[in-house]
Amino acid sequence: MKLSVFFLSVFCLFTFATVSAQTDSLDLPVYNYTQPQEYEIGAITVAGAFFAEQNAIIGVTGLSVGDKVRIPGPDIPRAIKNLWRLRLFTDVSIEQEKTIGDVIFLVVRVEERPRFLRHSYVGVKQGLHEDLNEVVNTYIVRGGIVTEDAKVNAAEGVRKFFIEKGFLDAAVEVEEIVDSSRANSVRLVFDVERGDRVKIAEINFNGNTAIKDKKLRKKMKETSQKGRIFKSSKFRPEEYKIDQEAIIAFYNTQGYRDARVLGDSIYRNEDGELVINVDLNEGNQYYFRNITWKGNSIYDDETLARVLAIEKGDIFNEEELQSRLSFSPDNADVSSLYMDNGYLFFSVDPIEVAIAGDSIDLEMRIFEGPQATIDKVTIEGNDRTHEHVIRREVFTRPGQKFSRSDIIRSQRQIIGLGYFNQETLGIDTPVNPDRGTVDIKYTVEEKPSDQLELSAGWGGRRGVIGTLGVTFNNFSLRNVFNKEAWHPLPQGDGQRLSLRAQTNGRFFQSYNVSLTEPWLGGKRPASLTVSGFYNKYDLGITTAPRKLIIKQASVSLGTRLRWPDDNFILRSGINVQQLVLDNWSQLFTTDAGEAVTTGNYNNFSFQFTLARTTATDPIFPKQGSNIELTVKLTPPYRQLGLVDDDPEKLNNPEDRFRYLEYHKWRLNADWYTPLVGKLVLKTQAKIGFLGAYDNEIGVAPFERFQLGGDGINNQQFQFAGVDIISLRGYETTDLPNNSIISSTGLEREVATPIFSKYTVELRYPLSLNPSSTIYVLAFAQGGNAWRSARDFNPFDLKRSVGFGARVFLPMFGTLGFDWGYGFDKDLLDESVKPSTFNIILGFEPE
Repeated sequence: MKLSVFFLSVFCLFTFATVSAQTDSLDLPVYNYTQPQEYEIGAITVAGAFFAEQNAIIGVTGLSVGDKVRIPGPDIPRAIKNLWRLRLFTDVSIEQEKTIGDVIFLVVRVEERPRFLRHSYVGVKQGLHEDLNEVVNTYIVRGGIVTEDAKVNAAEGVRKFFIEKGFLDAAVEVEEIVDSSRANSVRLVFDVERGDRVKIAEINFNGNTAIKDKKLRKKMKETSQKGRIFKSSKFRPEEYKIDQEAIIAFYNTQGYRDARVLGDSIYRNEDGELVINVDLNEGNQYYFRNITWKGNSIYDDETLARVLAIEKGDIFNEEELQSRLSFSPDNADVSSLYMDNGYLFFSVDPIEVAIAGDSIDLEMRIFEGPQATIDKVTIEGNDRTHEHVIRREVFTRPGQKFSRSDIIRSQRQIIGLGYFNQETLGIDTPVNPDRGTVDIKYTVEEKPSDQLELSAGWGGRRGVIGTLGVTFNNFSLRNVFNKEAWHPLPQGDGQRLSLRAQTNGRFFQSYNVSLTEPWLGGKRPASLTVSGFYNKYDLGITTAPRKLIIKQASVSLGTRLRWPDDNFILRSGINVQQLVLDNWSQLFTTDAGEAVTTGNYNNFSFQFTLARTTATDPIFPKQGSNIELTVKLTPPYRQLGLVDDDPEKLNNPEDRFRYLEYHKWRLNADWYTPLVGKLVLKTQAKIGFLGAYDNEIGVAPFERFQLGGDGINNQQFQFAGVDIISLRGYETTDLPNNSIISSTGLEREVATPIFSKYTVELRYPLSLNPSSTIYVLAFAQGGNAWRSARDFNPFDLKRSVGFGARVFLPMFGTLGFDWGYGFDKDLLDESVKPSTFNIILGFEPE
């Protein structure tokens, strides 16, 4: 017979069964506890353990086979206490299995706590489950022990999750349910009652006299009261603390360096909404007084003071002070002055040496240190682009003096290649103080840069128009015949190869190809571009042909200038073009209204472009500018006596324009200004002018400008001979200067020799991921076109406003849309729509 022996903290009761070999008697012996007996442990077994290791349980008891134990005595109670300390069991006992003489056999019997198998939610949308799982897994993991503390903590974590989202009345209960799919396992069900989001009715400030409540509320980015545009009203404790710090930081920028939050009170009004009262102590407003320099030998006090640009009497602003010393976004700070001259170890420490009333005296203590020389320049992470393509864009060279401006410029040049993820571009500058040298390591991450255009569209009576185009932006021409370099094409030398074909069979065909080598010769940034295209458009029938054929070949050479600075680029090129018209009557018209419909026209021109680029990113520029002036010139054939000067031929457009004469000017300017956070302001101006050398010949019917529409018609049908400029909110027919009454008495669209367009655009990025850059925009735009310089009026603009979105995919280019509303339309005409909706496919129209 087996009897249980139970030990409690205040008493011990042992009942032993004696088994006689000679008798089957069931009489229970009564032990005298004043006379303990000593036993030797013969064996220890464990019962009831499913998850815990049996040997581990025995080890925790401190008992082992062969040990001498006294019963009753301290050994058995101590073993049970050791097991309870593990907090793994709901019940623990040590039982006697049997005794043989003075040898006792023990059974450690345990009842394990249930193990957590899974959990679920009630009253929570599916979209929040993943976020909540992160919270629950903080307190309890699959296979872990389910304790009351763990359940309470997990439920509280879920409740705080909803409180942080503004649901201050959220309540969470946890139900533990036995899970029959696994032994001794349970699942937890979190029943959530989140209630309504508690809005903030008022945010009031007490003690502020210098700054109004309205301005202080604007500094609270995450905590806002009802009625604030583009802001949701919700109370989140952690963000509220950050907003309080933002208020004090703003006070500091206004000279109130002693400003403090004394306290606050938060309560519910009769509608259940929050009222927040913040008590402030503004303190006194301080000003800069005397600023002295100590420790400077390279630059004198006047030079440093001019760079610092802080005058006596300016409001004391610690943030502005640090910016002018070390962290100015435009590098116009004291540190840049030294670091651009190699003083990498430079430091400056502003010390307040006196405070008199509301004025503060500063002493700028400077440590100039030695000049640092660049030792090694290394590049890592480029697994497709060859190293020389990156290295030639870098302005830091071994042996040169260290220059922070050169590093920033190098960063911009590497990003400008378009081959790497700008968000992960890393620049490390490990320093060797003993040698006075610094190493520079650029770490890049390759991103897709090639583009594929594959589309088909319905062209009305012209049928289906198909397009196939590929652009390889990191091509390697020298490896074309190297089979091992094809992955799937030879890449890595930074050349740009573009191939495009578009056709609908009989009516329309277009083929173009271009190749750009950005570093001709490999030693200087001199780019060579060779391109050509062939376009054929046939709308006629056998008895009445209507054709337009355009053939062009061009070569251009570009180089980076050193003066006025190395942000300037000069490009020059030669274009040879022939236009063949056969009864074509859709596009080209002279100033006199003559339709140019038939003939062969030769367009030989020289093109020169001067550009300055400081924009930091070709996809979503955040700052900088792009300014470009282009001049396109043909020879003045008549003045040079190279064409027949017969007056009769001058009356015939086909003879007059057989060799085109013109000078064409284009100015494109974009500026990018960061406003708040990621919000960027883009301002743009575009101006074009086409002039004639000889008034008798007049302005050529080709190379003009057609303003209005989405700007992609020229790309869709590959018409050359005119520049199509988009004007959001307007079709080409909405601009009176874009049409004339032809000799047939019908109104027809024409291109003009003069245009101007101005744009202000707010841009905000939703994603700057290099594999999918997404941003939204709102714009205000104005533009117009004129038929002569006499009619030009820069203030006579067709205005529009609207919004849009862009998605840049490396394989497909820019996709998006624009909606624009035109203010200056003839809305009395029922055929005129007040707004337009444009689709952007593959590229950003002009």
